[in-house]
Amino acid sequence: MQYQSEVAPRTSTDIHTLEAVALTATRRAAVASYAWVGRNDQKGADAAATAAMREALADAPGRGKVVIGEGEKDDAPMLFNGEIVGTGNGPDFDIAVDPLEGTSFCAKDLPGSLATIAFAESGTFWSPGPGFYMDKIVVGPQAKDVIDLDDPAEETLAKVAKALGKQVSELRVMIMDKPRHKELIARVVRAGAAVQTPAGGDVGGSLAVLLPALDIDLLIGVGGTPEGVMTAAAVRALGGGMLGRLAPQRTEEADNIRAAGMSLDRIYTCDELVSGDAFFVASGVNGGPLVGRPRKYKDTTITESLLISRGEIRHITHTTFE
Repeated sequence: MQYQSEVAPRTSTDIHTLEAVALTATRRAAVASYAWVGRNDQKGADAAATAAMREALADAPGRGKVVIGEGEKDDAPMLFNGEIVGTGNGPDFDIAVDPLEGTSFCAKDLPGSLATIAFAESGTFWSPGPGFYMDKIVVGPQAKDVIDLDDPAEETLAKVAKALGKQVSELRVMIMDKPRHKELIARVVRAGAAVQTPAGGDVGGSLAVLLPALDIDLLIGVGGTPEGVMTAAAVRALGGGMLGRLAPQRTEEADNIRAAGMSLDRIYTCDELVSGDAFFVASGVNGGPLVGRPRKYKDTTITESLLISRGEIRHITHTTFE
């Protein structure tokens, strides 16, 4: 795994060109939504990020299909499932997207909101259909062969600890602070592990597992399916482990999943969620442990982004002169 700091992405091949498009899309979304930081308007921030990202994606070479977008479960502005973007002059590719991940963080000016997107070869991203929520486990490469969503939390902790050469008491676990996780958090704490419980930020929490410097050993719990697919793109690119299973939070959602002929019991591996080459990009909106917020100095805007692709994590600082 390599870490690089660059002013701009390389664009000598198709993949680098698409990386450049993705970086432009998240940067513009981050800058647009940053204007809404601390204004207590989640939909306003989401709409600004979505409009900026859609405009950037219109210039993408080729034909991009939004396989999984964010917004339907929250009645929020969105890039919708099945939407086609790009010039049409180039390769077909899949898109998984959340223009503003952590909308509540942005609205309340709490660190951790991100503009996020993932690209993959056409036909690569799994589509959850009417499933909005997913139970998941995310671990780094050392523990990828020991996880099982059917295991109780205590057994998962023991297996991951052994794979990492640690005691359970040395583990640090990421679980979102949601009412649905109250019992799960209590069980993990009773087992002896330390728990970090952000109010949201599903993708950011998963990335913390993949970046060694952030010292998180695993993520467990129920989060969004768009976030799950984007997370899988990053996990696959870095050789980590991930399992997911649809976890509807309402009866209507469960009924719609069954009506679509999908199973509520099937466990999907990372390679099933993302079956081919893919990369993930995030740009910081209001700062946090992953990437910093946009910064403006007179006619200059500086953004920070994270690009995860083909075994590399690249931290990219980009300067735009107006």
